[in-house]
Amino acid sequence: MKTKNRSLFSRMCKCYGKESHAQVQQQIEEEPSTVAKVSDEIRDICKDLVLSDEKLRQLMDTLNDQLHKGLGKETHATATTKCFPTYVQDLPQGTEKGNFLALDLGGTNFRVLLITLDEQNFDMKSKIYVIPQSLMVGTGVQLFDHIAHCLALFVKDLNLQNEVLPLGFTFSFPLDQHGLTKGYLIRWTKGFKCDDIIGEDIVDLLEQAIKKRGDVKIQICAILNDTTGTLMSCAWKNKNCRIGLIVGTGTNACYVEKLENIQTVYPENVLPGKPKMLINIEWGAFGEGTLLDFIATDIDRDVDENSINPAKQVFEKMISGMYMGELVRLLIEKAINAGLLFIGKSTNELKKRGRFYAKYVSEIENDPNGKYTNCREVLAELGLRNVTDQDCENVKYICSVVSRRAAHLASAGIATLLNKMDEDNVVVGIDGSVYRYHPHFHNLMTEKISQLQNHKFELMLSEDGSGRGAALVAAVAAGNR
Repeated sequence: MKTKNRSLFSRMCKCYGKESHAQVQQQIEEEPSTVAKVSDEIRDICKDLVLSDEKLRQLMDTLNDQLHKGLGKETHATATTKCFPTYVQDLPQGTEKGNFLALDLGGTNFRVLLITLDEQNFDMKSKIYVIPQSLMVGTGVQLFDHIAHCLALFVKDLNLQNEVLPLGFTFSFPLDQHGLTKGYLIRWTKGFKCDDIIGEDIVDLLEQAIKKRGDVKIQICAILNDTTGTLMSCAWKNKNCRIGLIVGTGTNACYVEKLENIQTVYPENVLPGKPKMLINIEWGAFGEGTLLDFIATDIDRDVDENSINPAKQVFEKMISGMYMGELVRLLIEKAINAGLLFIGKSTNELKKRGRFYAKYVSEIENDPNGKYTNCREVLAELGLRNVTDQDCENVKYICSVVSRRAAHLASAGIATLLNKMDEDNVVVGIDGSVYRYHPHFHNLMTEKISQLQNHKFELMLSEDGSGRGAALVAAVAAGNR
């Protein structure tokens, strides 16, 4: 028997009286949660990632200041949250009808969808296409020629090449929008690096690629961010939806703002008689410079310095799935080097940057208390076998610290928006793999948002948000023409 369990063993023997040592040993094995507890040394290594409400409120004040700067004409250039107008001024009414295409580009794959709307009914057909790594870092023309080729294949497979199809284009990268169909690329994120088209109109690039082919009739009605699509998709089901949030590979949010507070719109592209507009915050960039130094840790700085975009997307690197696993890996390595995990021995796999995936965090935290089936499977994939329950409990704790901080940072952001909007019963539409698959993210956010502000709210999981939402924006835009 392990030395650390002897006192527990003795206490249980006394309690059970006449029961045999074998029965007591079986009891211990059946209730491993009474054996393994997170060590104080592990907690100490992670302590800087545990944020107090005081620090979260400081973050809220900082974000609120940046939101006002992003909306202001004179201060927009210096704001880390650009608060781009989307020129989406109408939410779905539930009466939209017809066939609409949606193109959803936001990662290494993209989706093409045909959505048939008939008031509150919809039918959806979709296909996923891969973007080869060479095109992610090639030229913009090559990238959009590939997208147009896949669009044409999709339309022809459905035998709709002779029908004029309105398209909503979800483009999940920072855009400076001058109108519903004019969006200029600010920068690439998420591993893309087609730098020759930074500053170019993305809609025009796609239109040229489609026109060059000449074999399909596609009319681009809107370009939007995935957060806008998420908000629109949820608003189709619940008219109280006023905020959209993505917590997946990246993170971003949008919300409904009064037009009178937005000083950066191009008036000629604003619909008359519409008092509000969706704002794409681009909050992944929040904190660039020194704004978030008061919560940044040495682990955050390591992740940032070794990313493809150092000093950019600072908030995103603390929250999103693209970086969550690496934050955990670095903490695990730190614990190993201190002799606190795996008897101080790492593996070649664990030493590789990016090798600890975000999905591992969700899988490990999905283990029931005191059971470590998923954790052991993950660690085995990384070359770590015969690990102890104590090792597993410590790894699970490290994962929980990183994911809890991510949930609390996202919660502080949503609480800031709820305070700014000053409305009750606001629905927050949320999509993204981290929110969708992490076992505790929803509950962590619900609890923390409630603690940080006093307005009533609801978190709503989006279904096919960025796809169906893009089609809904196209439907609403087509109806306004």
